[in-house]
Amino acid sequence: MWVFLAILAVPLIEIGLLVTLGGAIGLWPTLAWVLLSAGLGLFVLRRVATDGALTLRQDMAAMGDPLSPLAQRAMLVMAGILLLLPGFMTDALGLLLLLKPVRTLLIGLVARRMKIVPMRGSPRPRSPTEVIEGEWREVDDAPPPPRRDKPSGWTQH
Repeated sequence: MWVFLAILAVPLIEIGLLVTLGGAIGLWPTLAWVLLSAGLGLFVLRRVATDGALTLRQDMAAMGDPLSPLAQRAMLVMAGILLLLPGFMTDALGLLLLLKPVRTLLIGLVARRMKIVPMRGSPRPRSPTEVIEGEWREVDDAPPPPRRDKPSGWTQH
């Protein structure tokens, strides 16, 4: 129910803000703001996409924790998407997410609320010194050659 109300409320708030602030600052500055924020959103998304693989590898090597750099990237993508959407509220949220201290604070808040729950039927965690014995055999990854002596079953003969 709350999700439905949020989905309904966001466009209504955006329309109200566009009409109110657009009436206060004028049509052309409002249109310029919407276009500039969309351009900034595209720039952020393109930057995350092009620099993502290289800087993500460097960040993960430097920090040790793989979730923080991934969460930072996800929040930058959210900021780009929010900036692409027309409206003052989504632009304000997108601009806030561009600030690293705000992203770090949000990641910390979400991380505190998360709890790791083992899946049902998952094996218990093992100590690093525990040895698991078993038999193994090497499997060739190459697929077998196709058989030509009978039809594939996909056609009618």
